[in-house]
Amino acid sequence: MQFSKYHGTGNDFVMIEDVADRIRLNRETIAALCDRRRGVGADGLIRIALAPDADFFMDYYNAEGEPAEMCGNGIRCLAKYVFDRELTPLTELDVLTRAGVKHLVLDAGDGAVRTVTVDMGPPAFERKAIPMAGEPTETFIGRQIQVGGRTFTATALSMGNPHIVLFVDPAEDLAAVPVATLGPTIEVREEFPNRTNVEFIQPTNGRIKMRVWERGVGETMACGTGACASLVASVLAGLAGRAAQVEFPGGLLGVRWREDDDHLFLTGSAVCVYDGELDERWLYQASQGAAR
Repeated sequence: MQFSKYHGTGNDFVMIEDVADRIRLNRETIAALCDRRRGVGADGLIRIALAPDADFFMDYYNAEGEPAEMCGNGIRCLAKYVFDRELTPLTELDVLTRAGVKHLVLDAGDGAVRTVTVDMGPPAFERKAIPMAGEPTETFIGRQIQVGGRTFTATALSMGNPHIVLFVDPAEDLAAVPVATLGPTIEVREEFPNRTNVEFIQPTNGRIKMRVWERGVGETMACGTGACASLVASVLAGLAGRAAQVEFPGGLLGVRWREDDDHLFLTGSAVCVYDGELDERWLYQASQGAAR
């Protein structure tokens, strides 16, 4: 089986083209592929398929092999893949995800995609939409959350997938925040029945510095839906305008929150790292859970 390795702002993916809709991967195989020591190594896997009412379907799984609703960095990688490899001549695409259809605009030149802008849709704040335990129509905006002996001001919302955004004191060194300890603790809190992504942010001078703990993955170099959630939380807190650059360890993403319809737009690059071929024997072992 052929595969490709792509990344968007350091958030990396195993890409598998399956426009004939013939490939079925179980959880064990996906987790083995994403294993950084025994497999290809990635934050997730994307199977690229066709869709009846869109140009393509992004069949996305996190590194644990669980299906996930949406990935802002991954969908840009999909767009670059299908255009650069001439699966489509279009520079505007509709891509079906488990969070609905997303519209993408590709900035392409000399036969290759440079950047992609994704209409990520509007945020949702009601607890039932995140989902988050509690009164279904209530919100969790600018509230206190305690974890690891610390108290953070936080906002919870959905960008098609669940997020909770924690504000870190601007005087604190963001690099020193124990994300690897606090992130997994919050991810599995009982308030979040489907678990949650966790953002640690510092909005300053029109830029949002950020680290992220991704549900089912761990700390990653960037997160597209997390960038959108962080801008929304910052705007609601009066700490940012409706457009900002979000600074990750993996680089910068541009986010804009349009006022007239509440849609968020995410802009960033995507990079092909390499193409490869999976060994048939390894694939069989992986499918049996024996490759790890």
